[in-house]
Amino acid sequence: MKSILKAAAVLSLTIGGTAIAASAATHGYVGQRLASKAKVTMTRASAIALKAHPGRITDKELENEGGGSGLRYSFDIVSGGKTFEVGVDARTGAVLENKAEGKNPD
Repeated sequence: MKSILKAAAVLSLTIGGTAIAASAATHGYVGQRLASKAKVTMTRASAIALKAHPGRITDKELENEGGGSGLRYSFDIVSGGKTFEVGVDARTGAVLENKAEGKNPD
């Protein structure tokens, strides 16, 4: 009975992992479903963020969040051994946030 439960758990994890991987491959980044509401592309927003804070982007997403137009790209940028969060308004391209991440990052 234990071997059947283990096999079921492995199968479940495998199927779940495949679904997550397929979802990431389809969407490219968190919040991509909101891209039709943005006037600034992810590529352009990335360039704006890197100009505001040069470094290496390690995470990116598009989200509804207060400030600016309410739709923003959020980037984690590693620079000098620290992680910075840079927010770019997805409708205007304005930099809304450019600060070091605190102890409890989003």
